[in-house]
Amino acid sequence: VTLVGPTAGETYPSKLGYPAKADEAAADVSAADFDAVVIPGGFAPDYIRRSKPMLQLVRDAAAAGKPVAAICHGPWVLCSTPALKGKRATGFHSIRDDVVNAGAEWVDLEVCVDGNVITSRTPADLPAFAAAILKALGG
Repeated sequence: VTLVGPTAGETYPSKLGYPAKADEAAADVSAADFDAVVIPGGFAPDYIRRSKPMLQLVRDAAAAGKPVAAICHGPWVLCSTPALKGKRATGFHSIRDDVVNAGAEWVDLEVCVDGNVITSRTPADLPAFAAAILKALGG
């Protein structure tokens, strides 16, 4: 697992204050370096989608058919790319309109897998979300 952020070495706090230190800067990696991209929920997606290199990484991974997974508010990042167009997806209920406006059909499921896009609603859905990611990776 490689934590990618806008700036390598910078520590980003989670919604609950847990530190997450970026191993790599998005501008220094490519989708070819990874088997999948997992987008966290909480406040992070609002910041991730402000970074052009972060969006490019997600856009390229989705276009390459790699698993792109997002939970809670994570699908906000996918809304800033073409990844949701024509897909079924879910997420935290407050981003429903954004997901629909990005071209997806909204579903209220603990996990939704549509091609290479994997989405879930809340931390309560983490077991199903993690299982779907592992299955997509062949595990």
